[in-house]
Amino acid sequence: MAQQHRAQCTRQELIHSAAEVFHRSGYADSSITTISSRASVSNGALHFHFKNKRALGEAIEIAAAQKLLCLTGPVPLRHPDPLHHLVDTSEALAREIMDDAVLRAGFSLVGDASWHGGVDLWEQWHDWVHLMLTVARDQGSLAPDVDLADAVSAITAAVAGFAALSRKQAQGTSPRVVSGFWRLMLPRLLGNGRRRLATADSAAPMVWSAKERPDNCWELEEACGVA
Repeated sequence: MAQQHRAQCTRQELIHSAAEVFHRSGYADSSITTISSRASVSNGALHFHFKNKRALGEAIEIAAAQKLLCLTGPVPLRHPDPLHHLVDTSEALAREIMDDAVLRAGFSLVGDASWHGGVDLWEQWHDWVHLMLTVARDQGSLAPDVDLADAVSAITAAVAGFAALSRKQAQGTSPRVVSGFWRLMLPRLLGNGRRRLATADSAAPMVWSAKERPDNCWELEEACGVA
């Protein structure tokens, strides 16, 4: 059991190290030697867990998609304030992209011309935003003249831009930056005469609690000490 736990921890550390290297250098310019050195293991130990560099990229994609699912949760069709929930979740996502190497790398791989994977985190986020705005429209929270497709594209593109900035600026995806976007965007979504929604500057994010998230989202990483 102890040996199995160590193997799982080593695997998680390799995924984490590969994520940091891929995000910093890009997939094509990242080497197995750099990744294994960062994880403090030999190349042979790395190949015991992953056949090649592509297998590491695929593991990052899968882990990042699971992290995003843990963060968003399912679309709450009866949420009392869907726009507020969308704001809070986008700010939580910004925080996680800034703090979580695997999630950050998962998003950056989507835009990496040298990587051709099977998971598109931006499409996953786009679909969740679309469903949340659909809930808001159906509940009458969305201004009637808002084009749903335009709003979804704008929100997805904005968060994608913040993530791209994170490669050059440490604070590129800070919740405060995202809050500035929402101060501009929300009046348009709400329409004239509608109340303002709180953002990260004035309210705590309403994200899923540990009990509401799918099981094992971060349990293994926490047990192994991988942030």
